[in-house]
Amino acid sequence: MAKSLLITYALWSFGGLFGLHHIYLGRDSHALLWMVTFGGFGVGWMREFWRLPKYVQNANMHHNKIQRKRDLRPSISIVRIFGQIAVGVYFGIVALISLSSLNSFYIMALPLAITLGVHLVANVGEETSNIKTTMMASFITSPVFYGRPIATVPISIVASITSMQHRHYKTTDHTKDNLSVRLYRLGLAWLAFTMPISYCVFHNTTVTVTYITDTISLILDSVRIFPILSGLIESAFLLPYHTWKLFTGGIGLSYGYSQEWEKLFASISAIKTERKRLAYEVLGLHEEATLEEINKSYRELVKRWHPDHNRHNLDEAERQFLEIQAAYEVLAKNKQRGSH
Repeated sequence: MAKSLLITYALWSFGGLFGLHHIYLGRDSHALLWMVTFGGFGVGWMREFWRLPKYVQNANMHHNKIQRKRDLRPSISIVRIFGQIAVGVYFGIVALISLSSLNSFYIMALPLAITLGVHLVANVGEETSNIKTTMMASFITSPVFYGRPIATVPISIVASITSMQHRHYKTTDHTKDNLSVRLYRLGLAWLAFTMPISYCVFHNTTVTVTYITDTISLILDSVRIFPILSGLIESAFLLPYHTWKLFTGGIGLSYGYSQEWEKLFASISAIKTERKRLAYEVLGLHEEATLEEINKSYRELVKRWHPDHNRHNLDEAERQFLEIQAAYEVLAKNKQRGSH
């Protein structure tokens, strides 16, 4: 039965964040991805507005395309690769929160969770990949970063690159299965993802918040020399909190376990404040320094620590130079915003 573009847009509008339109089109992997990431963190859902006609067209001619593309190899998609890395990190963080108390977590559970996230994105649409090679890459990489929450990032990158190298078109059509069977599989997969994290969120809130805070701090610290990227990541982490405050005025965040989540968002805000304090320290200034003083100190320090002027101590000069650049960007932009 031919799929309707009108119905697809209607499902996208009212249930798109949970993948209802993908279930309708027979894109079960895409539906599951949206169910566990709320529409690709909202960004993927909005991006689909222009892609739905193509999805409908593919769904209506899907059976013939499988036979025709069986011997071809998909082209490289930068969006898919970055999506794999993002979802791999996301699955890794979820595993850190809910499963890190397990023995050999960094050897078994973490690489397995990241592999599932990376392969879920690889399996979207008509493409897929070899999950065995992806899993092998994750398990080989994980011991190198044993015991460090930041391990989610390098493992996800290695797994995504491996998955991309072994990409191919699907050779079977699971959309022929009965709808109830498909929904049953999706439901089981969704429960497997949400039950461990739900238990930790509601019954072990303090430990959960501690893990999240530590992970976020490590991620932000690893990108602190790139203020624009760091600012974007901070904004993404704080978005749920600001949205909740906007619609409820903060009601519900001051009772019971919600107090712990208030502390989490306060911790993220504190990271931003601490970064500003360190920026003043790097430039050798007090917190009431004017923009002119910031510019003057920046020019002097850049001249002093420029790598071309410190050939005898190049590594230290490059480190200092990057820190000075990052500190100046933080303070100068803050002062410029305050002057408008």
